[in-house]
Amino acid sequence: MDKLCPKIILEGTRLTHKTDLAFALNDHPRIVGPRKYRYHSPLVSAEWCAFTPWPWGRGLINFEPEEEALALETYATWVRLFELQCHYSWIVDRFHLSTIAYQRSVGRDYDFGWLEERLQPLGFHLVLCTRRPETFAAARAERLTVSGKPSQYDDLDLFIREQDVLRELAAASRLPVLDLDVSDGDIDGACGRVADWMTTTGGLWCRQA
Repeated sequence: MDKLCPKIILEGTRLTHKTDLAFALNDHPRIVGPRKYRYHSPLVSAEWCAFTPWPWGRGLINFEPEEEALALETYATWVRLFELQCHYSWIVDRFHLSTIAYQRSVGRDYDFGWLEERLQPLGFHLVLCTRRPETFAAARAERLTVSGKPSQYDDLDLFIREQDVLRELAAASRLPVLDLDVSDGDIDGACGRVADWMTTTGGLWCRQA
């Protein structure tokens, strides 16, 4: 039996079900195989606010200029880990495109071509989660029932603009890209579309060393 070891980066602005999809993909039998018991499977994120000792702080996406070396070293560490553990599955909830988009919004530009050059031979695929602009308001209303920081959803135009930037960045990526419309909120259906695409591209299975 061929070993399933998909490597999927989920990108998208807020309210596009990235994290819901990440957890669902990491349990989906067409993505990671049938499971008779629960075991550890890696799910990582650039959205962790690991650079500051308080909630909703800074991290790989929204780092300050004085944290640039820290951020770039962290990206280099992640990709090295992916290379060392190349015959395993990896689900990444936001990564370098989110960093480029945020940093561009505050007047700084970063080129992560070096990162994609190393991700590509490992078989990483990029899923861009999007939604139709008119559906953001309903998504915000749903999120506000559980959010610990409701103010981060005040400006929906910000998300729509960021989505446009992410589409531009995804179009320029050297990785295979799926633009996945999640406007309907159907996570199971979205998992099926990702699985269909990964099957077609051959991205589900281990690449021979």
